Amino acid sequence: MQYYKDIVFQRPLPEEIRRLGLLPADLHFHTRHSDSPTRVRDAVKLAARRGIGLAITDHNQASGVAEAERLGVRVPLIPGIEVSANDGPHLLLYFYSTSDLLDFYRRHVEKNRRNGPYTAIRLDTPEILDRREGYACIAVEAHPCGYVFLNRGVQRCVAGRCIGEEVFSRLDGLEVICGGMARSHNLKAAGLAATHGLGRTGGTDGHLLYELGGVVTCAAADTVEEFLDAIKKRETAVIGRERPLYEKALMGTAILPRHLPYTVPILQARWEQGLPRIRELVEGRLNR
Repeated sequence: MQYYKDIVFQRPLPEEIRRLGLLPADLHFHTRHSDSPTRVRDAVKLAARRGIGLAITDHNQASGVAEAERLGVRVPLIPGIEVSANDGPHLLLYFYSTSDLLDFYRRHVEKNRRNGPYTAIRLDTPEILDRREGYACIAVEAHPCGYVFLNRGVQRCVAGRCIGEEVFSRLDGLEVICGGMARSHNLKAAGLAATHGLGRTGGTDGHLLYELGGVVTCAAADTVEEFLDAIKKRETAVIGRERPLYEKALMGTAILPRHLPYTVPILQARWEQGLPRIRELVEGRLNR
C-alpha cells in the first residue's frame, strides 16, 4: 500500500499541530442549512474549543456561513460551499471573503437549484468553474474517486467519459482524505493529486457534531488568505482517519429525514446523471 508525504492517516491532535506552527482546519462540514441536523452555533463553538479552523460547506447553500459570521465567535472561518454539478462532481469552493461567496451563490447557484436543494444544480462542472472566474476563490473536488454506484467524483466521471480529463487542469486541489470514504478511495485521490500537481485538502464530510475535526488540513497560516494560498501552492499537510462503517450508518440514519421530502427530484437528478453511462452501454452493445 502506497503512502504519500504529508498525508497522515491518524487521529489529529490540534494542540500538537499548533505547536508545530500550523493551523489545522476541517474543510468539509455540513450544518442544518443543508442536510445535517447540526446547528451552526454548535459547530463554531466546538471548533473554537478544539482550536481548529472550520469551513462550513453546505450543499448548494451559503446561509450557514453567513450565520457563522454573525455569531462573532473567534475561530478561523473559511467561507465555503459544496456545489453539486449536474454532470456528477461535487466542487468545494472556498472564497477569500464571505461577501464574494454570497455574491457567487446569489448569481450562479441559487437560480440554478432544483426542487431538491441538496442534489445537483443545473450547471455542469465546466460551467461552474467558468462562473467562479473573477472571484478570489479556489476550487477543490470533494471525494474525487466517487461513491459506488453513483456518478459522483471527478475521477469516476472522467473514467465514465461524461467529463473530459482536462478538468483537472482547472482545479486547485483534490480532497485526499475524506472522512466518509474508504482508505482505498483516499489513497487513489492522493495519487491523483500527485499525478496532476494539485493541492491537497482534507475534511470530515461531517454531518454530526462529534465528527468535527476528525480530518484536518494543516498549513503555516495565520489568516484565511494565507491558508487558501497554501492550498494553491501545495504547501499543506492532511491528517485524519476515515469513519468506521457503524458511524457512517449512524450519519446516514441522521440525515435521511432531511432527504426524504425531496425523493422525486433526487431520483430525477440521479437519472439524468446516469444517462451518459446508459447511452454508452447501449451504443456499445449495438456496435458489437
